[in-house]
Amino acid sequence: MKDKILAKFKALFGEGAQVYASAGRINLIGEHTDYNGGYVFPGAINFGIMAAIRPNGTDKVNVFSLDFDEKVQFGLQEEDKPEQQWARYVFGVCREVLKRDGKVEGFDAVFSGDVPAGAGLSSSAALESTFAFAINDLFNNNKIDKFELARIGQSTEHNYCGVKCGIMDQFASIFGKHGALMRLNCKTGEYKYFPFHPDGYRVVLIDSCVKHELASSAYNKRRESCEKAAAAIRKNHPEVEFLSDAKRLWLDEVREEISQEDFLRAEYVIGEVQRVLDVCDALERDDYETVGEMMYQTHFGLSRLYEVSCEELDFLNKLARKMDVTGSRVMGGGFGGCTINLVKNELYDVFVDTAVKEFTQKFGHAPKVYNVVISDGARKL
Repeated sequence: MKDKILAKFKALFGEGAQVYASAGRINLIGEHTDYNGGYVFPGAINFGIMAAIRPNGTDKVNVFSLDFDEKVQFGLQEEDKPEQQWARYVFGVCREVLKRDGKVEGFDAVFSGDVPAGAGLSSSAALESTFAFAINDLFNNNKIDKFELARIGQSTEHNYCGVKCGIMDQFASIFGKHGALMRLNCKTGEYKYFPFHPDGYRVVLIDSCVKHELASSAYNKRRESCEKAAAAIRKNHPEVEFLSDAKRLWLDEVREEISQEDFLRAEYVIGEVQRVLDVCDALERDDYETVGEMMYQTHFGLSRLYEVSCEELDFLNKLARKMDVTGSRVMGGGFGGCTINLVKNELYDVFVDTAVKEFTQKFGHAPKVYNVVISDGARKL
């Protein structure tokens, strides 16, 4: 990919580009906990975005996307926002750096990526992080700290791309480290690296290639459920700012005051916050069997309590359990997308072959398979 990008840059803009990259991400466990002030447990992966960039001495940015085969030019003022959605990610990063009194001048860039589209691996965060890191390196001598670079990506989504996302994707893209997952407290911003070297296992994503339309309205409804449950608990326990602050016992105290639906959503979240901590403990003693069991419990919670799974994902999860796969769960917001699976090496080939064959027979199309390795986040190459 690097050679292809540099060749295109040379053809369009000449020599002298510097190359930057950032990564997509997985989340091993900790789903729908971010907006509840809980923990998430992501890692950067070996799929990402790469860009060749060089300042051009003007006040204009020229960006060519190899994947869209399209070149866009824009200025750096608010009214210069480009029409193309992909270009708004780059424009938004420039604007968000400027809003923080950072320096941005005109530059030329060519970029490409290999993050599978629609698989829930955060290609947009990888794009934002690549350009935020590059702009900070080229124009600000790395004066903006890494956490602020992640916030720049998040603010780009909010203000220029219409997505009110949490911080996890951009955090993982910026802070990712080869061979380590990161536990992030979404309430405080505290984070810690945990070694992830599952010798004898592989991490594989099975992409159902479906996305059910429920997703955005159902997401908002579940947020409301969590907020209602937290508000009810807060009457007895004023220290509960987010649902993640609540104990299970405190949820039982308000069972009669909230709907059954709100109770189930809250039950899942409180359990999931604890599962993240249990997985961290298990990783510190290289206990991947416990990690896997927690993944199955998360899937059960997402399917039965939070109700964000779907027939295709439940099918893949049940098949994994039947085949003695160590761990499996839906990854991401739900209603489609991938399962993430922790598979013993000796079981890998037969599991993948069986999953593809049986899924295709049942649903009439083949799933996609992605092997992921925990890798570095934003960096200069």
